[in-house]
Amino acid sequence: MMTGTTAEIVLALMAMLLIALLARPLARISRLPFAALLVLIGFVGSEIVVRLGGDTGVRAQLFHDLVFYVFLPVLIFESALNIDGRLLLKNLGAVLILAIPILLVSTLITGALVYYGIAHPTGFPWIAAMLTGALLSATDPVAVVSLARESGAPARLTTLLEGESLFNDATAIVLFSILLGLAVHPAEVVGIGAGTLQFLIMFGGGTLVGLLVGMVTVFFLRMTGEETIRGLISIIAVYSAFILAEKHLHASGVMAALMLGLVVGRHVREKDATRFLGHFWSLSAFVANALLFLLMGVTITLDMFEHRWLAMLIGIVGVLAARAVGIFILTPAATRLTPDAPIDFSSKAVLFWGGQRGAVTLALALSLPTELDYWWTIQSIAFGVVVFTLFVQAPTIGLLLKRVRKSA
Repeated sequence: MMTGTTAEIVLALMAMLLIALLARPLARISRLPFAALLVLIGFVGSEIVVRLGGDTGVRAQLFHDLVFYVFLPVLIFESALNIDGRLLLKNLGAVLILAIPILLVSTLITGALVYYGIAHPTGFPWIAAMLTGALLSATDPVAVVSLARESGAPARLTTLLEGESLFNDATAIVLFSILLGLAVHPAEVVGIGAGTLQFLIMFGGGTLVGLLVGMVTVFFLRMTGEETIRGLISIIAVYSAFILAEKHLHASGVMAALMLGLVVGRHVREKDATRFLGHFWSLSAFVANALLFLLMGVTITLDMFEHRWLAMLIGIVGVLAARAVGIFILTPAATRLTPDAPIDFSSKAVLFWGGQRGAVTLALALSLPTELDYWWTIQSIAFGVVVFTLFVQAPTIGLLLKRVRKSA
């Protein structure tokens, strides 16, 4: 029998999905990004409920497992499933430079600016700043890519945005997981060499798991043409790969889901004439994204803006500064790897302003354990940066894309 708490959570999730469906046409009419409208609805709705003496039922301590083990695998797998593998492979050198070394530099710069900006070593130590830098380094250019395609921007630009985000998210989550382990167990001392080795093991182990599960999955997909069974096979594969890597092999579940998505995506493009799996996982990702942004809106409080507004501003400045350094100073390294297709200034401008923060940053912020003294400050900063993305960057990126199309 379903307990009262479980029943209330399920009912709340269903109510959120209904709100998301009703908000979709409203977003088109208002010309606000859909995610921005969801956050606004969640925030206003929760404030009304609280001021009327009610309780939204949302508890931060309930988020970790739901977000990390239910939402994240869906978001990562769906992104990898739909990316153009051939274009990704052609630009892989540039993508990996953007997604790994530039992300690490971005994490350090953002973390340092946040640490010295807040200037409270006791209440907000270095490990808190690095956790903040890691979760803020995960980009989510879904809306940008959609606009880029609609505006006729070069295919390579959209591939760079998608590819960077895909591998960038995986790298950020692996780094975040390592730093979170150090934050929860501060007595453990990990040197740079040991930390790098742990990163490589998690990254490589997850990649291997994803490839192996992907090959087995494709074998079973070829055995049947029944769409329902193919959908069920893909669900089993995604969660099995993620949990096998994350919980049993101490590798990266995100990398496992990513590589699985790339392997299955190639099969889908070649053999799935109906594109059933693509549509099925697009729906799943829509649900996960909608619930994440609504949860963000419900979780945001006026106290965050009253007491953490300066920390939010510091986070926004830190993210923009780190992104500028990464894109305008470090991308020449990426250009050397692809000399036949250099990244011009217009593309760099789109990569800079289009490196927005969204679902993965939210997922990591919502998954922070509440026993960390500074969890609320990090979450407030993350929410502030995502709000800036939704209400400033997202509405203005279209103008930049039009300029790129004219100059192409």
